[in-house]
Amino acid sequence: MSTARSTASRVPRLERGKTAPEPQKATVDKIVETAIYLQSESRRLAREQCAKHGITATQLNVLKMLQTLGDLSLSEVSKRMSSTNSTITGIIDRMVAADLVAREQSTEDRRVWLIRLTPNGRAMAKKVEVAPWEILREAVIALPPAEFGQLITTLSKVADHVQRVVDERSKEKKLAPHKTRSSSRAP
Repeated sequence: MSTARSTASRVPRLERGKTAPEPQKATVDKIVETAIYLQSESRRLAREQCAKHGITATQLNVLKMLQTLGDLSLSEVSKRMSSTNSTITGIIDRMVAADLVAREQSTEDRRVWLIRLTPNGRAMAKKVEVAPWEILREAVIALPPAEFGQLITTLSKVADHVQRVVDERSKEKKLAPHKTRSSSRAP
């Protein structure tokens, strides 16, 4: 178990619907507002860049990920995008049709298909001047290196808590009577 996970389990949790004690409320609200700002600004920048280049934000994320990390299996792309293989398959299908990526069978395991940038995809990835994660990388790099560890620990605790709540709510929905309206997850 990671340090962040074991530490996170010792952090007192608020019950659903509860608010932080009054002295902490302003601080907690500022943290939440900052997280929402970062997410909103990231989406705005991505939409702006994507509109310029005729691609979707998810396609931009895949392009930048492959540009940074190199060839990845479909499962690796899905995991890194926090999405399902079936969702990513549709996205990759459209990117193959647009000649941005290619699928190549792994020479090591015939069951595995690697997703690789095509020359057009590589050119597109380079052409997109400002991707949200590049701006965020620059912001993180600007921090004193001594703060990196604490930032990772803190963000991991928050992410672990969010994942626990999502998992709990998912289990509750599965136990509840079937609803006609299905929930969807943005890729």
